[in-house]
Amino acid sequence: MAHERLHGRERDLQEIEAMLDRARDGHGGALVAAGDAGVGRTALLEAAVRGAGTGFRVLGTTGVPGETGVPYTGLHRLLRPLSGQVAQLPPAHREALAAILSGAPRAEPFVLFTAVCELLGRAARKEPVLCWADDVHRLDAGSLEVLAFAARRVEDEPVAVLFSVRDGEPDAGALDGIRRLRLAPLAEDASRRVLRDALGGDLDGSAGGDLTEEIVDLACGRPLAIRELAGALTSGQLSGAAPPPRALPPSSSLRALHRRRYRALPSGARRLVLMTVAEEWLGAATMERAVQADGIGDGDLDAARESGLLRFEGDGVTVRNRLVRSSLWADATREERQDAHTLLAGVLVQEWQRPRRLWHGAAVAGEPDDGLAAELAGAAAAARRAGRYADSWRMWQRAATLTVEHGARTDRYLAAAGDAWASGRSRRARAMLRQVRPRGSDGTRIARAAALRGEIETAAGSPAAAVPVLRDAAERLAGADAGAALDALMWAAEAADASGDHRAHLEIAERARALDLPAPGPRTELLLAHLGGVAAAIRGRYREAAERFGHAARLGPDVADPAAQAWAALAALALGDGARTRALAAEAVASARRSGDAPAESFALVATGRCAVLLGHPPAPITACHDGLRLARATRLHGHATEQLATLALTAAFNGDEARTRELLEQLTGTADERGLARAAALGSWAPACLDLAADRPADAAARLRLPGGAGLAHPPARLLAVPHLVEALVRTGEHEPAAGAYEHFRRWVDGIGSPPGPEALGRRCLALLAGCDDEAEEHFTEALRLHEAAGAVFELARTELLFGHRLRRGRRPRAAREHLRAALRVFERYGAAPWTAQARAELRAAGETAPRAASGFGKLTAQQAHIARMAAEGATNREIAARLLLSPRTIDHHLRNVFTRLGIRSRVELARLIR
Repeated sequence: MAHERLHGRERDLQEIEAMLDRARDGHGGALVAAGDAGVGRTALLEAAVRGAGTGFRVLGTTGVPGETGVPYTGLHRLLRPLSGQVAQLPPAHREALAAILSGAPRAEPFVLFTAVCELLGRAARKEPVLCWADDVHRLDAGSLEVLAFAARRVEDEPVAVLFSVRDGEPDAGALDGIRRLRLAPLAEDASRRVLRDALGGDLDGSAGGDLTEEIVDLACGRPLAIRELAGALTSGQLSGAAPPPRALPPSSSLRALHRRRYRALPSGARRLVLMTVAEEWLGAATMERAVQADGIGDGDLDAARESGLLRFEGDGVTVRNRLVRSSLWADATREERQDAHTLLAGVLVQEWQRPRRLWHGAAVAGEPDDGLAAELAGAAAAARRAGRYADSWRMWQRAATLTVEHGARTDRYLAAAGDAWASGRSRRARAMLRQVRPRGSDGTRIARAAALRGEIETAAGSPAAAVPVLRDAAERLAGADAGAALDALMWAAEAADASGDHRAHLEIAERARALDLPAPGPRTELLLAHLGGVAAAIRGRYREAAERFGHAARLGPDVADPAAQAWAALAALALGDGARTRALAAEAVASARRSGDAPAESFALVATGRCAVLLGHPPAPITACHDGLRLARATRLHGHATEQLATLALTAAFNGDEARTRELLEQLTGTADERGLARAAALGSWAPACLDLAADRPADAAARLRLPGGAGLAHPPARLLAVPHLVEALVRTGEHEPAAGAYEHFRRWVDGIGSPPGPEALGRRCLALLAGCDDEAEEHFTEALRLHEAAGAVFELARTELLFGHRLRRGRRPRAAREHLRAALRVFERYGAAPWTAQARAELRAAGETAPRAASGFGKLTAQQAHIARMAAEGATNREIAARLLLSPRTIDHHLRNVFTRLGIRSRVELARLIR
């Protein structure tokens, strides 16, 4: 089945394809594709018809509103192509169907139902049959009942039946007993591909990126909405001269649907809905006051609830989604909007609701008011100081719209953009930045807007595009605010590193060094030291880099800024200082969470995850990566999400978990290439080589990891850190000379940074592998094991034990080999590293131990089960484990039940004892 034009529905198409395959083999089935309006139900049915091809007899019908009350019209349309076969049926069936096809239905229901089953069975004798029925909520009741009856009885016939139904529409239980395929809204990447198809190509430049993000956000994953928005774009919107659309076009069928649902409501329910649209979320107490003040009755509340326009959750109510909100507000008259604002100004009576009350009062007046604007700005500043950025950005925005003076209005829009960004709303931040229109002579405000735009682009867009924006912003800021210029250069350097542009990084470091910074404090010194350290490392001046990184790491505890703390942690990582790295990374995350700054937290989690995996710790699921991935996806920080996917893929690959690694790489590859994320792509390229080593394919691993001149990693720091794996792969394939050359570069780095235990242990392992005589190899292996233990790198220790055992066995010392191989096996089993466990067992058998005893029952578990078991044993609840692994609590419960069965235990207490 061709999937290329139906984006984001691969799994749904696979389900349908499997059903068609069963029908080809003589075993029918049925599916109901259920989803919201515009989500792509019809497109899925069309893809099913294409997938069936010429090998199926295809019969179809569609629900039509005008025929809903006419009995059997849908069935008539579906069966007409088979009218020539009706004569072959038994008399009772023939008469029942003849009546339907002649337009005079009068048969007994059961006779008619069985007649349709018989007719479909006969039609399928020559070739399999695909029956589809679209929009069955619009079919007449009789046709739906007949088709559903037949669909439940085709399992022994080569007949596939596919229905589509809109969510929230009554089907009177007719489709009960038929498996439902729930069509969720499209993910963002799929939505962007739909938009590209609709526009016939990519949108270029930052304006195109902003427009894409706005349309994807507004469409809420509905392909129809994306196409309707794309079809109505003006040339000004496409070029970036005009703002993006704020609602579906007036001719939109989806907007018309929302309009019909709204207008069908009683007047009280309409007022409640529009009031919710104006406020976005209403608490129960506010809603109760509105009901009493405006005479809204219980029937109105019920009608609003059943309309599908609102979502009642907890103690409040909100609009179903942005698509509904924007459509209803765009269709509301000026009088309706004014009434909603007036009612809200009267019922938002609590002191904490005062800023919103002021805003709605100002909206009623409809005129700028500097007095109200100043009050709102004061409230916004207070909310910002409390870390309530989700509130403060809206207050700044509302203050800006009421502000008369141009400069003050610009400053308030800038504040709104900054706080929207801090709250994790990158698209709202971009929208606020589009409102910032400083005069040409106002270079500082232009630069501040550009710096924020570049910071957003670094985390949520294309880092390569962010570099020149941030560099230019820093140049404008250098004279007026050197500290802000340094911040812009730091984010430019981060963007350059993420995109693999190390020449740009060197230039940025030079610009930072040339800034005229008055009396630099700890934070400024830290930033300059980190920039200088990276620049020195790029040039291969590792001793200089170590001095600068050491200075940055030592300053980490003296600063409170989460980003600076994360850079300090990365500096400590570059020095191989595991304890300091972990402490600084943890403090960066904690500091960001205390401040309420979502992008800062996400960046800190990216740094923490990368540090954890590169320190050589056990490749269990890294909490920081799972927390970070969830946060990055929720806040649409696409760059951060991609970095977390790359780190998780590398972690899974270190463990030898091929299925999980491939799954993560599949999510990673397209996004990393599309956004130019060279650092994430390099980690993603490293991961398959780790799988090759785990699966005993050293030649394949070497081919992936070759240094320049081969197929190697595109990011130099990643390439350097992968050298121990490259040396291992080359030695195992007999290529000692290139292995020695690769090690020489790694050795210069380790010596330059002062030979810390972790990197030094890996260097010693390389020397052991390269050693020509067994005594020399044993000396290096023994020292490597001591250093691994000092660094706390448990998994790398086990890998070294395995390699040491292999060397001893090949040197005809099986008894000594078995000691190291057993130690390796215990670690591999503990962490569910199945391929490494298999290698250790094979080596033990070759060393004369025919039946090695499992160090724990974990050898019986899959890698996923072992990960879940460890977290459960450490006290995590099913819900906490589910959140970390991006699974459902029910799935975790299922895995734990299997764990208990395989290990022969009955409780978490026994599980904890087993692990200890």
